[in-house]
Amino acid sequence: MSNPYSQIFRAPGAKAFAAAGFLARLPLAMVTMGIVAMISQTHGEYWLAGAVSATFALGNAFMSPQISRLVDRHGQSRVLIPATSLSVAAFSVLLLAAHFHWPAWILFAAALFATTMPSMPAMVRARWSELYRDTPQLHTAFAFESVADEVVYMAGSILAVGLSVAWFPEAGPLVSTVFLAVGTALFVTQKSTEPPVRFTESGGSSAIRLPPVQILTFVLVAIGTIFGTAEVTVIAFTRQLGQAGAASFVLAGYAAGSLVVGLVFGALKLKMPLERQFLIAIAVAAATTVPLLFVSGVAMLALLLFLSGVSISPTLITAMGLIERHVPAAKLTEGITWAMTGIGIGMAVGSFVSGWVIDRFGAADGFWISLAAGFVALTVALLGSCRLTPASKEDRLCAAAA
Repeated sequence: MSNPYSQIFRAPGAKAFAAAGFLARLPLAMVTMGIVAMISQTHGEYWLAGAVSATFALGNAFMSPQISRLVDRHGQSRVLIPATSLSVAAFSVLLLAAHFHWPAWILFAAALFATTMPSMPAMVRARWSELYRDTPQLHTAFAFESVADEVVYMAGSILAVGLSVAWFPEAGPLVSTVFLAVGTALFVTQKSTEPPVRFTESGGSSAIRLPPVQILTFVLVAIGTIFGTAEVTVIAFTRQLGQAGAASFVLAGYAAGSLVVGLVFGALKLKMPLERQFLIAIAVAAATTVPLLFVSGVAMLALLLFLSGVSISPTLITAMGLIERHVPAAKLTEGITWAMTGIGIGMAVGSFVSGWVIDRFGAADGFWISLAAGFVALTVALLGSCRLTPASKEDRLCAAAA
């Protein structure tokens, strides 16, 4: 039996753009924690570090879909080069401002201009879609991308913080900026696999106006909330038990569960409708939040989060498949970016709300936010399922639901 992952890389240029895209996406996981590690050391103020990091994270959540919309209208090369150049320049100013203790407003301004950093996972997925649209290989390619995201998630934050602690405070963001510049430059030179610019009658409207994109993005906001809650709650819970060092191990296991299942799921050739696969993945994500309320030790926490992680990759793979199905090719990059942005927004919400709950009620109670987010995700997915079916069935199902 042939390896389905080796098959997707047989297309000319696939290995080159995937490798460059992997390098260029590392900053997505490195920047926010890198900023916190840098400024907390250079200025000794965690509130300032968190505020500057949040300025970038929330600003990029708003800006990246706009960058992707421009990409759909003008092409990857024409947009990625100036957008990345501005982001790299802004990060450079941020590094200098932190090192030389320039006024705080410069830190915030630099972080704000750096938000033009493009969503490289969306750019790479758009290329896979162009290569394998309407073929089984696209499912495998999206699975590979989900696994790549998990690897970046596991390695990025650790790398950023580790560099800043081991070398000098600016090391993490500096290396991240280099990865962004070099990775994007290598990516845009792969002209043969760049998706062509397409025009449609509705080319002026945003992909977020499409009901399937709205549903999927909102569901992924809830799923992202589960992720963000897990990060904060694990750190607080292990610290409460006097085993703070175990947090990294537990969170790595959470990501590892997703990585392993993602590899297996991507190799399968399921005949079940894609929208049903998505609903099952969301149902599993919601169901696995319930046992977390009864965690009593680190070993139990690690096991339950590993099991909870099995739903992550299938959720992302099927969500991207549904985006590719329902979004016109002329708006695909923006549609994918909205979905990816939904996860990022959810993680920010989960981190903030669970932190408040933990401060008020205790570490273990943070998982109530996971439970609530899982319920919201499943409810929205069920209510919006008629909009996620193929066009031939959509009108009939939605009419019946009405």
